[in-house]
Amino acid sequence: MSCRLSATVLAALAACCAGPPAGAHAEAASVSIHPSFLPNRLGASTAFTLAFRFAGGEEGIPPPLHQVAVDLPAGLRIYLGGVKVCPLARLKRKGASGCPSGSLIGRGHALLEVHAGSQAVPEEATLWIFRGPSREGLPTFEIFGHGETPLDQSAIGTEILETDKAPFGWRTVTTIPPIPTLVYEPDASFVSVSLTVGGIRRSPGAHAVGGAIVVPRSCPAGGFPFAAELTFADHSTASAAAKVPCP
Repeated sequence: MSCRLSATVLAALAACCAGPPAGAHAEAASVSIHPSFLPNRLGASTAFTLAFRFAGGEEGIPPPLHQVAVDLPAGLRIYLGGVKVCPLARLKRKGASGCPSGSLIGRGHALLEVHAGSQAVPEEATLWIFRGPSREGLPTFEIFGHGETPLDQSAIGTEILETDKAPFGWRTVTTIPPIPTLVYEPDASFVSVSLTVGGIRRSPGAHAVGGAIVVPRSCPAGGFPFAAELTFADHSTASAAAKVPCP
């Protein structure tokens, strides 16, 4: 993982000398989740989007994220037939462009905050989701993120897909590595994340997306349930739940 200081960060460092105001205290970090299907039609192949919004934390910035577990509704079907595997070593060495065609299953975007003294500088990152090698018979995915401003760096999170108990059918557990920023400063923190898998049209010069997500054939009263449990680097936790309305 490489980092390069930009003029934005240098300016922020030059401007910061004051510490937090007296009596200031950190609010516990919180998260909200926003799942959606497009189209939201029973039994239809769909684009599934899951967005996260973070709040709280010291000076309004949540602690760095360590792990995310997401519960998906029963009956949701995930097809990976024909999706190729992108070896982790190759992804680390060459980035998203190094993965074989047919290994990409989704894309996304993240907004992070980088500490620079008393300043917080936003960092935008593009995300790609590739199929990884199975672990003990369980499918895995590699979430590759790359940001360019103010820091030029990449990071890879590993996600495992496993079965879950009712009212859910699947659970994904994603481990996020530390994302270093500046010397003596905390690792980067997530402010928002949005990921979409399935149903994504191919863009010129881009990977085609493999696999498919299919909406359950029946909908429980109140809608399709989703839940998330998050663990931060300081060992604090947060949770959230949401539902996609029945078609």
